[in-house]
Amino acid sequence: MMEVINILIVDDHQMVVDGIKSMLSSESQYQIVAEANNGQEAFELIAANPNNFQVLLTDISMPLLTGTQLCKMVKAAFPHIQVLILSMYNNVAAVKESIMAEADGYILKNAGRTELLQALHRINNGGTYFSQDIVPIIYGQYHKQKIQDKLLAQLTQREREVLSLIVKELTSEEIAEKLFISKKTVDNHRQNILEKTKSKSTVGLVKFAIKSGLENLDGAGL
Repeated sequence: MMEVINILIVDDHQMVVDGIKSMLSSESQYQIVAEANNGQEAFELIAANPNNFQVLLTDISMPLLTGTQLCKMVKAAFPHIQVLILSMYNNVAAVKESIMAEADGYILKNAGRTELLQALHRINNGGTYFSQDIVPIIYGQYHKQKIQDKLLAQLTQREREVLSLIVKELTSEEIAEKLFISKKTVDNHRQNILEKTKSKSTVGLVKFAIKSGLENLDGAGL
């Protein structure tokens, strides 16, 4: 016999919940055993009987606990539960937040029954599933990160030290004093950093440093 997969649906719009229930009503493999209208209610349902659920199908934007907050909590406490995010958002921030929360999949609310079933099948077989509309976003973010890493790799250790101090809003004179070098050397480093990172100003350098995690560096242990 085919194993029945128990699903908990979480969405603060009852119409969405009813729509998903209708999509899955003819699928004997999937059984919707509970529903909730917010993340807090959902977590309490799972915590009360974690073995009763194999899949959590949740929206992102909800009161009390967001879908990604719920996902993170469930994955930490009950890692056997697969989490599929169902959202109207197809932007980088929402997708990245869901991936960081360890979601097993992400599909959009305009997905049809076929895609929903594909996603459920994939995550229940140990894989992940991201909507075709989401894949370009993931790839684009990955591509940008590769470019960022490539530019960062061109900086010398001294240039990284100078950049980390620029982010802390130190002047060239203060940086020179801190690193025991001349102001002219600092200015030369600053110009080299601008060219290597393809930045046009100090603001651009700060943005680059934040994206690269350099804002938390202390240079030479200063």
